[in-house]
Amino acid sequence: MKRIYYIAAVLLMVAVAACTNDNGTADFKLDRELISVEAIGGTETVQLTSGDAWVASTDEPWIAVSPANGRGTTPCRFVIDSALSATPRRGVVRIENQTTFEQREVVIEQQGFPYSIEVLKSDVEVSNYDRYDKRHFDVTVRSNVDFSVQIPDNAMWLSNKSYTLNLTRGLRPREVTIRFEWGINTSPRERLAEIIFQPKSEVTLARQDGLSVKQQAAAPIEEDTRAGDSVALLSISRSLNLLGGEWDPSTPMSTWSGVQLWEEGMPGYKPENKGRVKYAEFMLFNIKEGLPFEVRYLTAAEELNFFGNTNTFLLNLSTGEYITELTQLKRLTIGAYGLSELPASFKNLSNLEYLNLGSNNFQALPKVLTKENFPRLRSLILNANQRSTISDLSNTTRTDLGGFIEEQKFPVDLIKWNLDTLVLSVNYLQGELPTFEDDDTIPCYEQADIDAVDTLPQYLADKRIKKVMTNTKRFAINLNRLSGKLPDWLLFHPALDLWIPYSLVFPQEGRAQDGTQALFSNEPASLNYYYDIYTKKTRPTDEELVE
Repeated sequence: MKRIYYIAAVLLMVAVAACTNDNGTADFKLDRELISVEAIGGTETVQLTSGDAWVASTDEPWIAVSPANGRGTTPCRFVIDSALSATPRRGVVRIENQTTFEQREVVIEQQGFPYSIEVLKSDVEVSNYDRYDKRHFDVTVRSNVDFSVQIPDNAMWLSNKSYTLNLTRGLRPREVTIRFEWGINTSPRERLAEIIFQPKSEVTLARQDGLSVKQQAAAPIEEDTRAGDSVALLSISRSLNLLGGEWDPSTPMSTWSGVQLWEEGMPGYKPENKGRVKYAEFMLFNIKEGLPFEVRYLTAAEELNFFGNTNTFLLNLSTGEYITELTQLKRLTIGAYGLSELPASFKNLSNLEYLNLGSNNFQALPKVLTKENFPRLRSLILNANQRSTISDLSNTTRTDLGGFIEEQKFPVDLIKWNLDTLVLSVNYLQGELPTFEDDDTIPCYEQADIDAVDTLPQYLADKRIKKVMTNTKRFAINLNRLSGKLPDWLLFHPALDLWIPYSLVFPQEGRAQDGTQALFSNEPASLNYYYDIYTKKTRPTDEELVE
């Protein structure tokens, strides 16, 4: 029996000897000694075989081992961070047997990030039209180099919002979302734009994606036809987002409210315009851009009226170019729209006889509004252009007040225009009215003028009163910030009584920017002086004056 125990002991010693190295300890080894990873990094597992305690260590901060120490056979996780540069890097992890002090090494080789600009969706298609607040799309770009967005010159209908690519993690690619905005396509042909993302520094790119944007063509509208007019009206109302609803396309256009069609016998009627739009009005809407492009198809219209945009006082809009193609227009109203400028092409509307741009946001008188550009214009309405009411202009830091606040003096050229109607009420016009006493281009009343018109008093010629605005039957400048003396040409004007001066001329309010009280220093207490001179006019009763 003892012999059997002896044999078993010998076999056990042989087995132990077979599992030890030259130093007599158990095997200490790794199942692999090289790890190759991509630049993005990741987690790799190495099987460690050991009979003793061990410790893993590395000098590389981008490599972590878990567990970092232990005893016996263990799977070790190597967590490798993403690369930070374009250059490959190499790191070593040493695992040391705490009994024999033997070391085993694991080499980690990681590729660097190549410079690249990757567009996650490189093809985009948009419609020819959508609501203003929906005319945009977002593109995600992944890159490790800062870049600029280059839109070709022939794609001015596209623009992009500002963006910031955060490259705080070295060359590790980061994602940024860029918003592109697009304009309406008015053409029956589709548009294509090829956008380039150009690196701002000189680097060699391993990948450089572009962006292709295709825009659908516009549905054609019949030009110079009744059918084209009806489609244009419906399209305009859609683009304006009319708050009162659109017209019913299932009913005849002649029944649509605010629309008048050409009929035989009307002044200016042409046979080719029969049944087409003569007049159209668009009231109460919500738009944040110029007039819709479909307005260009109303080529028979004589008068158009746009009035009542939402949050008008917050906007800085232009009419846009499309309305300026309607050179046949005679009357035009674009009121409470949010206008702060007019395009130079507005002068194409040279046939206008009536223009109402009231309740907008003009800081200065549009330069295009001149007698030379509009030789047929007889009525100009430019009232109530204040964004908000500021009584004392000298006690405010705001500059975006509208109301022609940037005009350095009263716009003399408007008075010299000699319009039938000139309305400038409720603005921020400042300074004094011109006297024209030293202006030789403005003549005085002569005896011949008095002899030719029996209602004109001799006083005008005797006192050499200037002949100013002789055609003007309606003149309103009330509630501005004007001051100084009322000039004689106004106090003794043949139409002063028609101007309702105590309501629409004399009253001013507040203070000008220089602190001057807005008030005419010689405002007459009554018009008795006037009727004493104009003896052929009927003097109103006290009751009529009160009314």
